[in-house]
Amino acid sequence: MISALGPVFLAAGFGASLVGTGLWAASSRRPHLAAPARLLTWAAFVAAVAVVAAMEWALVTNDFSVRYVAENSAREVPLYYRVISLWAALEGSLLLWLLVLAVFAVLMMRRVPPRVRDLHPAAMATLMSVAVFFFGLALAADDAFARMSPVPENGPGPNPLLQDHPLMGAHPPLLYVGYVGLTIPFAYAVAALVTGKTGREWLAATRVWLLVAWTSLTAGIVLGSWWSYEVLGWGGYWAWDPVENASILPWFTATALIHSVMVQQRRSILRAWNLSLAASTFVLVLIGTFITRSGIIASVHAFTQSPLGPVLLGYIAFVVLAVTALFVWRGGRLGAVDRIESTVSREAAFLVNNVLFVALAVTVLFGTTFPLLVEALSGDRVSVGAPYFNRMVVPLALVLVLLMGVGPMLPWGGRDAETAAAFRRLRLPLVIGLGVVAGLGLAGLPHPLTLLTFGVAAFALSAVVTELARGVRAARRDGTGWFGASGHAVSANRRRYGGLLTHAGIVIVAAAIAGSSSYAVSEERTLAVGESIEVGGYTATLAGVDRERTPRFMQVSARTDLARDDSALGTWEPMLRFYPTMSEAIGRPSVRTGLTEDAYLTVSAVSADASSATVRLTVTPMMLWLWIGGGVMVGGAVLAMWPVRRRRTGRPEPVVEPAEYPGVDRPDPALAGEVR
Repeated sequence: MISALGPVFLAAGFGASLVGTGLWAASSRRPHLAAPARLLTWAAFVAAVAVVAAMEWALVTNDFSVRYVAENSAREVPLYYRVISLWAALEGSLLLWLLVLAVFAVLMMRRVPPRVRDLHPAAMATLMSVAVFFFGLALAADDAFARMSPVPENGPGPNPLLQDHPLMGAHPPLLYVGYVGLTIPFAYAVAALVTGKTGREWLAATRVWLLVAWTSLTAGIVLGSWWSYEVLGWGGYWAWDPVENASILPWFTATALIHSVMVQQRRSILRAWNLSLAASTFVLVLIGTFITRSGIIASVHAFTQSPLGPVLLGYIAFVVLAVTALFVWRGGRLGAVDRIESTVSREAAFLVNNVLFVALAVTVLFGTTFPLLVEALSGDRVSVGAPYFNRMVVPLALVLVLLMGVGPMLPWGGRDAETAAAFRRLRLPLVIGLGVVAGLGLAGLPHPLTLLTFGVAAFALSAVVTELARGVRAARRDGTGWFGASGHAVSANRRRYGGLLTHAGIVIVAAAIAGSSSYAVSEERTLAVGESIEVGGYTATLAGVDRERTPRFMQVSARTDLARDDSALGTWEPMLRFYPTMSEAIGRPSVRTGLTEDAYLTVSAVSADASSATVRLTVTPMMLWLWIGGGVMVGGAVLAMWPVRRRRTGRPEPVVEPAEYPGVDRPDPALAGEVR
């Protein structure tokens, strides 16, 4: 039954999206067509929900007559991991993508800011056309609902790496919400080009969607790094793997867009730049989809070989050509109304910020795709490793961190008096940054570039804290509190505090990356039971080797007593798991997390008689701060986009900007009251 229903739901969703695209496009001139277009959008949503529900039912009930279930699930797999097997392979991941896209389409259809009603039909038509492609892609993929004959008694289960940590239930869906959410700014950018309304109007509809997508993508990247650290057993969290790069590429350009949108709201400049960023971000999402789902690269994160690569590549080319044609057509409407009056101003700092983020995206994109291009053109296999990325990315990232401290201090327009005051406020952060570098250098810490990173991070974090404190003091003097008059939220203040907290999170992450990558120490030895290994003040003593067999795997654990400075820290059990479907054992590290450093234990081999094991002990500083910084980033973004509650007094709520605290971001009048 499920085998028959699945393709029917996909075909229905494809048809509803296709006809809905045409009706939405026509409704701009024939408003009466909007009603059937809305019905078809709902129909596509219902089809996406139905197809995902059908596959989940098959997974939960162990219906091995369905090919996808037979290839990616097993009876002995716990229910939680059977449910998340939906995104364990290519076909199921496309179904999740469709569901998220359909949810966004319905939400976008229902939330229409008054200022963008003229753009909405074209934006919905663009979004539904994307749904057409992905419904068609799911239909074109090897049929996940194909019936197995004969029906097997059991399946191999999902990839064992996806069964070993509950984070796999959150990491991919968060990435998908981020990827698909970035389609909405693209849709409104296309609508702005199609209608010729390239001013601020389309920004009113995209800010919240952009922040939602960015926040989800950020959380997904952080959780993915955490999963890599906790599960893969190599001791790191980011390897510049092509699929990892595919996730951070749209993050770079989306971050740039968030900042440049603020500039256009204030100064009516960067029109073409913002439209280009919205389009480029969507194209980078498609490129990431191609890298992940075409099978052209071998990665622990990527799906297996599939016939979808040429289709995805063709769609990317189509989108690029279509958007380029729109830019050529509307080139006369993309000029700036205003201009940057001073090179020492917040808008100038944001522009430099944008250039750096785009440079990061181009650098990572080149390093990721260069091996693929060489192989396609010459047949030779080459690789671009971590040294290239570190050498190219680190200097750009350092300048960005520096700007995070300087940029929020500078006034809009570069007014002389306020600029001078801003530089006076930067004196203390500058002293703190220089003091950190000098103190760490005198303490004998090596790696000058890392010391410079710590100094820049200390400067930027001090500047952020200074600015937050200044805002709080000004609000208290004015009697408005954190979020505005009479305790009611004013979006300007909340957005500013949220942005500053996000900057603080990024600075913490930068410092944690510098410290953990430069000062980690590690040693691996084969230990007999009772022998020890000492690294960075920690002592790991092999207490025994245990074996355990379960219905899913056979497990070998190296029972290890951990101590630091003669203080016992308990027993830790790094392990190897042997799955019937895997030719090699999968390592499972055991991590002792501390405020300043982690002790990371792995086992790579055990003797047949359980008398010895090969154990690696790695001591990595500042790892906890990497996850704390990621949480601060996400929390700041949530604060910045939290809906504004307004008093219903019949009069608009004033935006309060105390005279003692100039430069608070005032929302554009076009955006006032749009977020509820």
